[in-house]
Amino acid sequence: MPLQSLPLPGAELLLDSVFLPADEANALLAQLTAEAAWEQRTIRLFGQELPQPRLTAWYGDADARYTYSGLAWEPRPWLPALAHLRQRLEAATGTRYNSVLLNLYRDGRDSMGWHADDEPELGPAPAIASLSLGAVRRFRLRPRPGVPHAPFGIDLPNGSLLLMRGPTQQHWQHALPKTARPVGPRLNLTFRWVNTAKPG
Repeated sequence: MPLQSLPLPGAELLLDSVFLPADEANALLAQLTAEAAWEQRTIRLFGQELPQPRLTAWYGDADARYTYSGLAWEPRPWLPALAHLRQRLEAATGTRYNSVLLNLYRDGRDSMGWHADDEPELGPAPAIASLSLGAVRRFRLRPRPGVPHAPFGIDLPNGSLLLMRGPTQQHWQHALPKTARPVGPRLNLTFRWVNTAKPG
C-alpha cells in the first residue's frame, strides 16, 4: 500500500498503515526486543534527574552522532535486521537514512513527551520515517505557538509507517502519551539522516 497523505496544515505527513504484514512485524518486534542494546537514560526535568519512561537504543553509520534532550548518542553498528529495514524504507520513501532511534514502550506507563525533531544536525526540513511494531498507541501532534491549527491524533497500528517531512517539525510537536488502557509492548523505530559535516 503506498503512502497516503494526511490532512495536517503546515506539514507533510504520510501514512502506510500496512507497510509490514502482521506476522513479519510480530517477528521483528520479538527479534529486536531480544537483540537491541537497550538503555534507560536519565534526563533532567524541572531540576530533577529522572529515568526516561521507555527504553532506547541508537544505531547507524559510524559518524552519525546525535544529541537530543541533552543526551549524546554514539551509534552502534547496524544490526542486520535494521540494515535491511533501512534499505526497504529508503526504497519506499525515496529518502536516505544513516541512523535509527529505537524506543521501546513496555506498557501504557511508558511514554514520550512533547517535542519536535528539530536538532541542528537534522537540518531545517528533516524526513523522519517512523515504523511502529506491536501494540496500537495514539500518536498526537499539536501546533507550535503561533500556528493556528487544532491538535491532531492518530492510532498507529502494528507494521505501520508514518513519514514526517518538509515543514512538519517547524510547525508541529508530537508525543506518545501514557495510557491507562492495558496495552502490550510497542517498539517504534525512527529512521533519519544526521548531518555529519563539520561546521566551517
